[in-house]
Amino acid sequence: MKILVAVKRVVDYAVKIRVKPDKSGVETTNVKMSMNPFCEIALEEALRIKESGRASEVVAVSVGPAQCADTLRTGLAMGADRAIHVECPGTLYPLSVAKIFKALVDAEKPGLLLLGKQAIDDDCNQTGQMIAGLLKWPQGTFASKVVLDEGNKVATVDREVDGGLETLSLDLPAVITTDLRLNQPRYATLPNIMKAKSKVIKKLTLQDLNVEIRSDLEVVQVTEPPKRQAGVVLSSVDELIDRLKNEARVI
Repeated sequence: MKILVAVKRVVDYAVKIRVKPDKSGVETTNVKMSMNPFCEIALEEALRIKESGRASEVVAVSVGPAQCADTLRTGLAMGADRAIHVECPGTLYPLSVAKIFKALVDAEKPGLLLLGKQAIDDDCNQTGQMIAGLLKWPQGTFASKVVLDEGNKVATVDREVDGGLETLSLDLPAVITTDLRLNQPRYATLPNIMKAKSKVIKKLTLQDLNVEIRSDLEVVQVTEPPKRQAGVVLSSVDELIDRLKNEARVI
């Protein structure tokens, strides 16, 4: 079975986000970029499935500008067998990415598609669900445990919900999006990092996939959240109640 894993290049989680002066978006020039943490978890799960003998190949895929190749090198250093880069300049939104992945799935014929549940830059949490809808595949979102039964072509997914854990049984092929508690991603070793530099990354364009995308969304303005005001020390409960009632208006 082949596993296709989506990986996204985002601003590193440890970087303090800055809004551009013209408020058109987030500053990314000279900013450290890395693989989306949820995508790392998805790739780690695919590698563990392969190491257990239940998959034959792990293919990492990224959609975006030329710099996405660096993210794919990281995936190859972690242990992915192949990498595919769909070059697409400009801002991409979930539906556009879903259409691109549908075309890739039709070409690659994987038995399982793994994605992070969301990206930390836009927090959309929509791409996996949209791909499953376009492919008409079963989906398991927010997976905290994945068990494959190749013989019966079934995946059992434990997912966290408000009331506890929900267990789903999915017929393969399927789409699974990963949550934080699924695993702890491995670190790429130096020898593997060096080997990954020489591996070929297959490059595709939208024309190669016969995909035409257009955005139905327009970003009007990006602004920072308001600064938190300093707290105050009140002298009595009566004063607290008065503030909550007359200033905060929450009671």
